[in-house]
This record gives sequence, structure tokens and C-alpha cells, in this order.
Amino acid sequence: MRQLTAACLLVSAVFLAFPLQLNARTDPALKTQAVAGVDSLKDDLIRLSDEIWSFAETALRENRSAETLAAYAEKNGFSVQRGVAGMPTAFVASYGSGRPIIGILGEYDALPGISQKAQPAKEPLVAGAPGHGCGHNLFGAASLGASVAVKNLIAAGKLKGTIRFYGTPAEEAIGGKVYMVREGLFKDLDVCLAWHPDEDTEAGTDSSQALVDFIVEFKGKTAHAAYDPWNGRSALHGVEAFVNGINMLRENVRPSVRMHYTIVKGGDVPNVVPDYAKVWCWVRDSTRGGVEQVLERVRHIAEGAALIAGVESRMTIQAGDYETLVNLQGQKLLHANLEWLGPVPFTGEEQEFAKAMQRAVGVEPKGLDGNVRAMKAPLADPPGGSTDVGDVSWVVPTLQFVVTTAPKDVPWHAWPVVACSGMSIGHKGMLYAAKTLAATAVDLFHDPEARAAIQTEFKEKTRGVVYKPFIPDGPPPVPGTQVAGPR
Repeated sequence: MRQLTAACLLVSAVFLAFPLQLNARTDPALKTQAVAGVDSLKDDLIRLSDEIWSFAETALRENRSAETLAAYAEKNGFSVQRGVAGMPTAFVASYGSGRPIIGILGEYDALPGISQKAQPAKEPLVAGAPGHGCGHNLFGAASLGASVAVKNLIAAGKLKGTIRFYGTPAEEAIGGKVYMVREGLFKDLDVCLAWHPDEDTEAGTDSSQALVDFIVEFKGKTAHAAYDPWNGRSALHGVEAFVNGINMLRENVRPSVRMHYTIVKGGDVPNVVPDYAKVWCWVRDSTRGGVEQVLERVRHIAEGAALIAGVESRMTIQAGDYETLVNLQGQKLLHANLEWLGPVPFTGEEQEFAKAMQRAVGVEPKGLDGNVRAMKAPLADPPGGSTDVGDVSWVVPTLQFVVTTAPKDVPWHAWPVVACSGMSIGHKGMLYAAKTLAATAVDLFHDPEARAAIQTEFKEKTRGVVYKPFIPDGPPPVPGTQVAGPR
């Protein structure tokens, strides 16, 4: 407990060491023009978002979603490079020349099995089909809308530099951004911007969890389970010993550690001793270093489980994310723009929709909270959840915020978020996010001192760090060759 308290005090001291607000020296009229530029794109952005919502394409299969966004970028004068980093649904759209180079991230992958109509009662649009239970249809459209609004200011000669939109696939599975980072697609950026749908609106100061995604396979020897089981060596027994070891390990890891697994293969029929079994695992902690310490212990557990069962084991790393490197100077710049815009303006009708949905899932009908939350000192150990934005943040200063697109306390990665992402609640949060991105990008283009403060903090925090992605050598997996799930 003393160590955790000391860590919290240290993080709080770092927070307070920076100015309480980073005030960019930007002509307010320029930001007003950027916001007006987003408003002029309103119909287009809602259409893009709704199309991607209807496509509901899962990781690495976002063919129509990616092309819809890429084609819109081309229509608006961007130069588009498709199929980057070995992923057909990844692309980069650029406009302008010279520095600064400001990037904006966009996502568009859906989640399997949570199809839902845009209504406050659970009813799938197509039974068993995917749905946008994390609002990525809003994410991609808002980010591209902000990029176009900034592009128009560059084209008018009011800003100088390059705006770059990144179409990033498979966040919910392999973490497409990690492969794009490995390809060097972010290395020349001055600053990168991102946002995410949420139940709150804030420029958060908490990081995300680092994660490693791996499989452990066991190979044994088959036999008749009744006639001569002594001639067999059960691979399933290897899996059972392994997961028992994982569960015993839980008592001896830090409270910030999370370990989840599912048995992917455990045999075919009861009367045959299985010669092959497979378990899929994730390990998370507050930092990559913490994840690596736990992973080393898990390797030993796999080896021990194989000895117990008299079988062979093999561990294969599939993917992983770094924790997000929070840039406090940049977050304060984002916060200033959120406050400048004010609350997300939800209507009474939208509030009633939200309350009906909250009642449907059995939580207090509080409605939507569109107010901008105050900044706070970051937690030493972040709340649960991982993202491949974390990897981007270790190679370029990355500023990220969240905007309300769903009611308070409804389950995420579930039907309520799918419903809100396909109607006016999601649209309103999406447009608000696009305005925040555009206004912050204007600050970054227009004020070299703001950029310098952000980059100085980034350099201080990454001094001596050698980034190495948590992915295997070789190209990204082909769709369908790797089991995937929400992060």
C-alpha cells in the first residue's frame, strides 16, 4: 500500500509540475472557421457514419468502410495511399506540404455478434451479425471530417503545413496501428490527435493498460478413452494444468494485473484422448514492463503444465499494445478547446431515448451527460482497457480525448452503444468530436510554442526508451486466420 501511495504522489507531482493550462496563441477567428467548416460537412459526416454503421465490418474485413472514407478523402483533394503496412483496409490520406505535419487517427471496425436496431430496446438488425458497439463508425467519420475542415484552411492559405488522416483497421483485434507504427508511418509527425466515443466528455489524464495477446498449444498422443487410455497423453490435461496455474498465479501478482483466457480447442469427442488442445490468453498491466514480468511467469507455467500432462507445449505471441503515454501539455490544450466549445448539446428527446435505454438495461435513468469533465491528476494504475493508440503514443506525441455518444452506465461493446451510434445521439457526439479535433489542429498548426511544449514533454518521457512492438515478425494475419476479440 505504501508503494502504491508513493506512486500516486509521484504522478500527481508530475501533473502539477506543468502549467495548469496550455494556452495556444491562436487567432480565435481561425478556430471559429474550423468549427464552421465541420458544420458545413454535417450532412456528409452523418451519411459516412451511417453507411459504416450499416456495413458493420469486423477487423481486417472493413473493405467497404475503408473505401468509403478513402474515397471521400480523395473527393476532397487528399492524396490517398491504400493498403499500407500490409493491410488492405489500412490507408493514409494527406494534404499540404512541409511542416508541421499533424496526424489524426480514424477507426471503423465493428464487433461480432451485437447487431442492433437504432432504438432503446434490444432487437438485432440482423440476428448474429456484427454491430458498432464501440462507436468506431463515429470515430472514423469525425476524424476525417476534422481533417477536411483543416485541409480547407490550408487550401485557403490560412494555415501552412500538412494534415494527414490515418485509416486504421482492426483496433478490436490485432491492433492495426501497431503494424502501421512498425512500418514507420507515424515517424515524421509533429503531433497526432485521436478521440473515442464514451459516456463522458473529457481530455483524460489516465493512461490505458498494456496488453499481450498469445496462444498456448499442447500436443499429446491419442488413444481410446476407455479401452487403453494409458497409451494416450491428453493435450487437454495440459490446458487444464495451465489454466489452473494461471488461476493460482492471480494471488501473487499486482492488483493492476488482469489475465483472461478461453479454451479454443479441447478435443472433439469424450471417448478419444485429445492429442491437440489450445488456449487463448491475454495478460494486461499498467505498463509494458509489468506485462513482460507476468508473461515470463506464464511461460514457466506452460512448460510446467506440459510436464504434468506428459505432452509438448508451445507459446506464440499474436499481438499486444503498449500503455498510452499521456502528454499532459497536450491534454491541457485539448481541455481548453473542450471548454471553449462547451457542453455537447443533447436535446430533450435524446435524453428520453437515453433514459429508456438505461431502464431497459436495469441502471438508473440518468440520461446523457454532455458536460466537460474537469481535468484531474492521473492515476498511477489506469482503469481497465487497452488500445493500439498506445503504440502510436510512444513514437509521436499523441493527444486523445473522449466525447459522450451513449448514456451513463450502459454496457459498452453491447447493443446500447450500437443503437446510439446509429442515431442522433451518436451523430451529435461525432460532430462535437470533429470540432474539437479541428480546433486543436488549428492550435498545433498556428502556434509553434504549443507544439514545442508538447514535444519537449514527449522527449523527456521517452528518453532512453527503445520502442519494440508486441507483434510477431512478418505480415499482419489474413482475416480469419487468427481468433480475435474486443480489447
